[in-house]
Amino acid sequence: MESILIVDDDINLCTVLKEELVAVGYDAEFVNDGNKAIAYLSEKKADLILLDLKMPNKDGFGVLKDMQEKRIRSKVIVLTAYADVKSAIDSTKMGANDFISKPYDFDELLITIRRVLQEE
Repeated sequence: MESILIVDDDINLCTVLKEELVAVGYDAEFVNDGNKAIAYLSEKKADLILLDLKMPNKDGFGVLKDMQEKRIRSKVIVLTAYADVKSAIDSTKMGANDFISKPYDFDELLITIRRVLQEE
């Protein structure tokens, strides 16, 4: 079973998204800030991370930077309400595999998740 870590400061979104992902067969967990994400990833592996960019303490760019430094090899889809071309380009340069705007359509998100998980 592939594992997905949701990293977002919106607990309601995390709860709903986790339930949606578990319902379609993924092992999903969530943390609500970037520091907790890095702590989680230092102990456990996640095949994919759904990462918000705007969070208190450590934002998504900080998480991507720490992942590079610590050589954490999880795939990343940025899932953010602050979608603009610069953020998409910057996050991709920092290792994100894809970029999706909130509010998301779950079916479209699921297609993207499956595609990113299949990429080599």
